[in-house]
Amino acid sequence: MKKRFFIAGTDTDAGKTLVTIGLLVAANRKGMRTIGLKPVAAGCEPTAEGLRNSDALQLQEAASVKLSYEQVNPIAFEPPIAPHIAAAQEGRNLSADRLAAYCRGAMMQPADLVLVEGAGGWRVPLSMRESLARLPQLLELDVILVVGMKLGCINHAILTAEAIARDGLRLAGWVANHVDPEMSCPDENLATLETLFRAPLLGRVPWMEAPSADAVADCIDLNTLLPE
Repeated sequence: MKKRFFIAGTDTDAGKTLVTIGLLVAANRKGMRTIGLKPVAAGCEPTAEGLRNSDALQLQEAASVKLSYEQVNPIAFEPPIAPHIAAAQEGRNLSADRLAAYCRGAMMQPADLVLVEGAGGWRVPLSMRESLARLPQLLELDVILVVGMKLGCINHAILTAEAIARDGLRLAGWVANHVDPEMSCPDENLATLETLFRAPLLGRVPWMEAPSADAVADCIDLNTLLPE
C-alpha cells in the first residue's frame, strides 16, 4: 500500500526539507519508489525556466520518481515571506482545495512513499480563512513532525502536536533535528519530548556544519514508519 505523509515543522527553520530529503533517501535505499512534493513555496529565485525554490529542487533531486518541477512545486513566490502575504501582493488567491488538487495529480504517479512538505509551522495561513493545515486534512495524510531542537522547542513541539490532534490527524512520528549547536541540555530536552509524545521518535539528526541527505538518512529508522 502506498504510504503518504505530511511533513510539518515546529517553525520555519526546524529543518523540514533536510529531514524530508533524508527520509526520501532512506526509503530509496530500501528500493522504494519515492515522491517529494512542496505544494507552495516562497523565497524562489527567477530562472530562465521560471521561479525555482531551493527546497523544492532538493526534493525533486532526492526522490526516485522523477517529476517535473511544476509537479513538485506548483505554487511559487519570489519574496521569502509568508505565502498568504506573497499571494496578496500578486493579487492571487491561495486555497487548500487547489493545492490538494495539484498534489492528487502528482500522487497518481506509481510510488511507494509520498512526502508532502509544508511551509513554515502548522498554522501558517493560506488566507484569512484557512491555514495550510487544511491540506493534510483534505489529503487524509498522517503527519511527521520535525522538531527544531533549540531553546523553547518543548513548548513549540507540544503545542504543534496538540494542534495536529485537534485537527483530527495522526502524528505518525517525529524527528529531532538539532538546529542549535550551542543548545543547553539537548539530551534532557529530547528525553522530555520522548516522554510527552505518544508518537515514536524516528531519528535524531545532530548538528552538521554541511548536512547532506545521506548523512540525515543514516540517522533515520524507517522500520516503525514503514514496517516490512
